[in-house]
Amino acid sequence: MPAVVRGGRRQNTNPPAKRGGAPGPKGRGRAPRNAPATPGKMAAIGRLDLSPRAVVLSIAAGVVLLGAVLATGARAERIGASISDGFGGMTAGMGLKLERVYIEGESAEATASIQRAVQLNADQPLLSVNLDEVRQRVEQVGWVKSARVVRLLPNTLIVHVTEHDRLAVWQTAGKAWVIDGHGQVIQGADPGRYPNLPLVVGKGAEQAAAEVLPLVAQRPRLASRLDALVRVDERRWDLRLKDGSLIQLPATNQEAALIQLDALDQRERLLELGFARIDLRTPEEVAVRPSARDA
Repeated sequence: MPAVVRGGRRQNTNPPAKRGGAPGPKGRGRAPRNAPATPGKMAAIGRLDLSPRAVVLSIAAGVVLLGAVLATGARAERIGASISDGFGGMTAGMGLKLERVYIEGESAEATASIQRAVQLNADQPLLSVNLDEVRQRVEQVGWVKSARVVRLLPNTLIVHVTEHDRLAVWQTAGKAWVIDGHGQVIQGADPGRYPNLPLVVGKGAEQAAAEVLPLVAQRPRLASRLDALVRVDERRWDLRLKDGSLIQLPATNQEAALIQLDALDQRERLLELGFARIDLRTPEEVAVRPSARDA
């Protein structure tokens, strides 16, 4: 076992050299025989052997070394791999081998997929684990937006993942997917497990949802009654409520239209009393059609 040094340097066991030994022979302007001719860094340069014979030998040694490297070809990689394997085996013998993998930040639905992506075996040398390769495999899981892999000596690997946010369920062409805030489909996510996410319907709805959904969420009375947001001609939204009512929003200035709806609801309590349709597509003229039972 190597010696452990705490808080300092090893002390030199050799006795210190005596200061001020016997004076050398006196002479006029002559330095001691062993003293360098030039001080500091220049002294080191002055001691280099730059004779023609030494230069030729150095060049020859370089050529031989380069030839040996080129001659090995692919064997150089195998030699490096063998050295790496030997080092890994040595460190594993010292107790630095993988025993535990902790995954942080994952949802229950994504855990199994992330575990499969890690692809590591117990008792393999911990220092031989390629952290970047593990990260890349984990980030290929549909749930995962980004990942970070950390080695914790002597025997643990920590995989911290950040998953895509779940913005809405997108339905089109008879199929449904879970989408994130950028409109990206989260591969592997089961829409049936997210009944509380808003439903957006139609072509282009996944890309436009991030703009309108925060405006709806700011209005709890409207959001609690909302059944689905339907994209019309990839330009604007129809809001379908749970009681069958319809709110038609304009293609632009959606927030201004919802402010108009807020004013009508405060004055007439429309969301409570019910209606067949409210047309907010023209800011200067809001049309309200009563429900059939009120007609």
